[in-house]
Amino acid sequence: MQEQISHFNGDQPFQELVLGVLGGMGPQATADFLAKLVQVTPAGSEQEHLRVLVDSNPKVPDRNRAIAGQGTSPAPVLAAMAAGLERAGAGLLVMACNTAHAFEADVRSAVRIPFVSIVEEACDACLRETPAARVAGLLAAPGCIAAGLYQSALAARGLRPLLLEPPEQVVFDRLLYQIKLGAPASDIRPEMRRLALTLTDRGADVLVAACTEVPLVLGQADVERPLIDATHNLAVRCVRYARGLEPIPSPRFTQDKDN
Repeated sequence: MQEQISHFNGDQPFQELVLGVLGGMGPQATADFLAKLVQVTPAGSEQEHLRVLVDSNPKVPDRNRAIAGQGTSPAPVLAAMAAGLERAGAGLLVMACNTAHAFEADVRSAVRIPFVSIVEEACDACLRETPAARVAGLLAAPGCIAAGLYQSALAARGLRPLLLEPPEQVVFDRLLYQIKLGAPASDIRPEMRRLALTLTDRGADVLVAACTEVPLVLGQADVERPLIDATHNLAVRCVRYARGLEPIPSPRFTQDKDN
């Protein structure tokens, strides 16, 4: 049974939803999402924060390798995690990993509760926070790029995605795994900043930290153009949806389960 807090949406009572988080991909990124969720939640006491159920599972098969056809698909594990969170009482699901959204259809098909996409929400934030932007520079993992997750979502909103050049993407991939292994942020930040600046130099009006490891080493103060932190934005949206302040969006498209 869900333990929920009553809120009001207009004249109708609303039962605050328990948030379920598919995490552990990697553990630091999940911890960052949870910390940001606490930071962005308006609360006068600890009881006013959201109830959150977290399955932090670093055993999920590597998403990048799976999408490249070089490893085991994480879809069955992600689907089982989602179903477990629903059984435990979650009323709303999110996934603290961008690349894992290549398997979003498998997650959705495993549950009856809503799932909110970090990708769709970040692309909405691009329009909301930078309405004049036309080109969005992506800092994303290779699997996320190969699956076309952000490219499709941005194009659907009239924004042109701008990717790192292949040699730059190789550098990004190396930095990504160094972050996952716990390398100090101070060691990673200069190279990550340089990659971000190559995108703005080539015409990006807005940058998207489209990998949950990126905000661990790069922030708005490091770049000159607006930076959309997909993790922070998802935390903000979760609070609004869980409290019934805005309706949970319906899926914008059906993804191919073979991704």
